[in-house]
Amino acid sequence: MYCAIDFGTSNSAIAVPSGDGGMRLVELERGYRTMPTAVFYFVEGPETNGPPRAFGRAAVAAYVDGIDGRLMRSMKSILGSTLVDQTTDVGGGRGAKYIDIIAGYLRHLKAKAEDEAGGTIRQAVLGRPVFFVDDEPARDAQAQSALEGAALSVGFEEVSFQYEPIAAAFDHERQISHEEVVLVADIGGGTSDFSVVRVGPERMKRLERKDDILANHGVHIAGTDFDRRVELATVLPEFGYGAYGPSIAGAPPREVPSGIYFDLATWHLINTVYSPQRVAEARALRVNFADLKQHQRLMTVITERLGHELAARAEQAKIDVAGGGEAVVDLSHVESRLAVRLSEAQAVDAISADIERIVTAARETAAQAGLKPDQIDALYFTGGSTGFRLLSQKIADAFPAARAVRGDRFASVATGLGLHAERLFGRG
Repeated sequence: MYCAIDFGTSNSAIAVPSGDGGMRLVELERGYRTMPTAVFYFVEGPETNGPPRAFGRAAVAAYVDGIDGRLMRSMKSILGSTLVDQTTDVGGGRGAKYIDIIAGYLRHLKAKAEDEAGGTIRQAVLGRPVFFVDDEPARDAQAQSALEGAALSVGFEEVSFQYEPIAAAFDHERQISHEEVVLVADIGGGTSDFSVVRVGPERMKRLERKDDILANHGVHIAGTDFDRRVELATVLPEFGYGAYGPSIAGAPPREVPSGIYFDLATWHLINTVYSPQRVAEARALRVNFADLKQHQRLMTVITERLGHELAARAEQAKIDVAGGGEAVVDLSHVESRLAVRLSEAQAVDAISADIERIVTAARETAAQAGLKPDQIDALYFTGGSTGFRLLSQKIADAFPAARAVRGDRFASVATGLGLHAERLFGRG
C-alpha cells in the first residue's frame, strides 16, 4: 500500500491506488478532494493522541466562530527555519513543537487515506518545492529531512520526494510525443511560483528529475492578495474606506483613518478587530465620518463579528467574475438591501499592479533558464488563481509562441505525485 501526498502551504491532497492500475484522490472532507493545510488547537477538550484539534475546513470554521484556541496555517513555511524544533503555546496550558504540528496533520491525512484504501499505507511520495530555502543548500536539506522525519514518525516506512513543478507537469508530459520546455505557472493563495521544466516521453521514464528543472522563481503575491484588494476597492468603501470626514472650522476634510479597513481585509487579522480595545477605537472614529451611516455599518460588522463573512463574499464575487461578466455582492447581512456590483474590469483594475509583478516573475524565470520568451514551448497553468482569465492571458501574452495547457487547478500536483508513486512503488 502506498500513497502520494501534496502537503501544500495553503491546501493539501493525497492520492492512493485506484484498483484499476491508476491513482485516485482521496475525499478528505465531504465533497472535497483537497483540504486547507490548517490545524486548530482547542483550549478545552480531552486529549486524544495529542491536544484536542480540528483539521482543514473544521479548523478554519472554529477560528472564524471565535472558539478559544489557536489556528495554525502555512506550517510548511517553517521547514528549514530555526522554529521547526521549537515549542509554541497552543492554548490551555499546552505546548507543541512545530514539527509535531506538521506530523499531526500528516497523520490525519494518512488516516483518511487508509480509511478509503482499506489497509495500512507504508510507502509515500511527498511533494517538495524546488527550494524550501533559497540559496542555502544545508538548510534546504534540513527542511526535507525534517519533513521526512515527520512522515516516518506517523507510520510511513519508506518516504520518497518529487519536485512539485515536475509533478504538475506530469499530466502534460503524458500527452506529448516529443520533448518540450514548459513553464509551469502554479498560482495559488499565497504565492505565484514559476518553474521552467524539460519534459518528454523519454524523460518520463526517469525517476530522478531534478536536472529537468531549468529554473525556479516566484513572488509572494497570489489569491489572498487579490481578495484583499478587491474587498478594499469595491466593498469596504460602503463602510467608510477612502471616505472623507466633515469640514471642521473651514479646514479641508480629512480622510477616514484606514488602518481598521486593512485589518478587516486581511483574513488572519480580522479577529484582532473584535478585541474590546479595538471596538472602543472604532466607536471613537465616529467624529471622522461625514456619512454616519457608513460608521454605523462599520460598527455592525465589528460588533456582530461579520468580518470573515464580508471577506468571503468579496472573494466569491472575485471568483464569479474571474471568467468575465459581473457579480453582485450581497451585503444585506449588514444592512437591508445593501449590495455592490463588481465587474471583471473593476477586479482587474484593483489587482493590476499585482498582475504586473506576477508576469514579471514569469519572464524572469525564463531568463534565469537562459531562454527567450519565444523558446518556451508550453505554459502549464495550475493553482486556484489561474482561473482568473485575464491573469492567465497576461502571462500567455508574455510568451506568444507557447501554447496554453490547463491542468486541474487544485489537484495537478497531487495527481502528478500519484503518477510518480505508481511508477516508484507500483512496479511489483
